[in-house]
Amino acid sequence: MSNLEVHSIGTVRNNQSGTYITLEKNFIPALQALEGFSHINVLWWFSDYDDEHSRSVLQTESPYKGSPEVMGIFATRSPMRPNPIALTAVEIIQTDFEKGIIQVSFMDAYDNTPVLDIKPYTPSLDRVETPGVPAWCSSWPKSTEESGSFNWAEVFNF
Repeated sequence: MSNLEVHSIGTVRNNQSGTYITLEKNFIPALQALEGFSHINVLWWFSDYDDEHSRSVLQTESPYKGSPEVMGIFATRSPMRPNPIALTAVEIIQTDFEKGIIQVSFMDAYDNTPVLDIKPYTPSLDRVETPGVPAWCSSWPKSTEESGSFNWAEVFNF
């Protein structure tokens, strides 16, 4: 196994007025030409699960109703994984290019979560027209837009 070094480029900020990605000052120039993109892919660190136990979990009892009883961690979106890296596609609400702040739609990240990278969402590279999913999750929303009004409490075992 090789060791890799990863550095945060900013943090997720959640407060009453919304969700924001605040970049470190030296990364603000990387926002140039982001105008016009409606969505970004945000790679972030499950920092609250960066410990020996969480990184050693390879299988788990199913968190989803109707799915197999035991699931490999790569078949879940659990924060417990060998490398606590997360990926979320989010809509850009507004960008302050001078201050390096991107307001985004909801992200499943806690306040002060480290952001590793941002990539523009481009349908030609990121969109799958007809994705295949197991039968147990085939009734889930087909887009992030639909997910906002979906009753996720009916899906999870907790």
